[in-house]
Amino acid sequence: MAWPAETRRILHVDMDAFYASVEQRDAPELRGRPVAVGGSRERGVVAAASYEARRFGVRSAMPSVTARRLCPALVFVPPRFDVYKAVSRQVRAIFEDYTGLIQPLSLDEAYLDVTEPKRALGSATAIAREIRARIRDETGLTASAGVSYNKFLAKLASDHRKPDGLFVITPALGPGFVEALDVAKFHGVGPVTAAKMRGLGIETGLDLRACTLPFLVRHFGKAGPHYHAIARGLDDRPVVTDRPRKSLGAENTFSRDLVGFDEALAALAPIIDKVWAGTERGGLAARTVTLKVKFSDFSLITRAASSERGFAGRAGLASAVTGLLRGVFPFRLSVRLLGVSVSRFDDTTAPEQALTPDLFERLG
Repeated sequence: MAWPAETRRILHVDMDAFYASVEQRDAPELRGRPVAVGGSRERGVVAAASYEARRFGVRSAMPSVTARRLCPALVFVPPRFDVYKAVSRQVRAIFEDYTGLIQPLSLDEAYLDVTEPKRALGSATAIAREIRARIRDETGLTASAGVSYNKFLAKLASDHRKPDGLFVITPALGPGFVEALDVAKFHGVGPVTAAKMRGLGIETGLDLRACTLPFLVRHFGKAGPHYHAIARGLDDRPVVTDRPRKSLGAENTFSRDLVGFDEALAALAPIIDKVWAGTERGGLAARTVTLKVKFSDFSLITRAASSERGFAGRAGLASAVTGLLRGVFPFRLSVRLLGVSVSRFDDTTAPEQALTPDLFERLG
């Protein structure tokens, strides 16, 4: 069935198990084996897992000791971010052959608006099929793609046939596809919101559609209109190109817990160095800094400080972080992770051209 002429054509392209797949591509002995990208040490964290590892329940952000317990045969490999960024640039170059309307979400996924493509292949589905074939041929990796008339449904479609899949949600199929979906599968509905919805008797898209707009606003505030729309398969958000960076940061999980103030302050120094270097590379002037502290029981706190004039060099940033650290000392427990991020960049700063609009990089 042909789509109405005025209907947008949106693709969501998502590389399959990207970091782990790059490692398996470059090391043939890892193919077919459960692989985790990240630190294998006791305090390490899984950054990404291959599909073979996921079958055992291994997931990103999982402590390495837990992942090893779930999958004793798990192979850990250290991350190679320079390689991942290079491959991501290859994929971006492929996208640019078809459209200039590209919205990167991370190194491994992006939205594309192909309503008026550079190459007329007859349909958005044909474009998605060709993009996936070129990714395979030029990078040796696979990608899943979703095709639909808005971003919300395109994302759902790409998730529907992973890995190495292609799925299309047409205007005729959209409302029915949404009504059968568990609310936890909705992009943008996290575990906390999903649990709240279930507490209100909202289990599926059909349940969500039955809720009035005032009801959703009363229980979910500003997100209420969004949930009201997506329950009907509606999403008018455009594909936004060249988005300015929202935040930049770095963090480190330590090989042993930190206890004293001076010890924690010393551990923050290389983290601050990395954040400041990132702002200088991007020509960014931040007005807010956030300190992240994770304790030995995995509980997490954040503290933030702002300066309307920005921070006066690396020393000004360090002074603000030191003040935030003093505010949480003495620590209620020993510290396993510290992180620093900066945000609220001045409008006059240069837009971020990297493929990640938000970066919180792990050290070590």
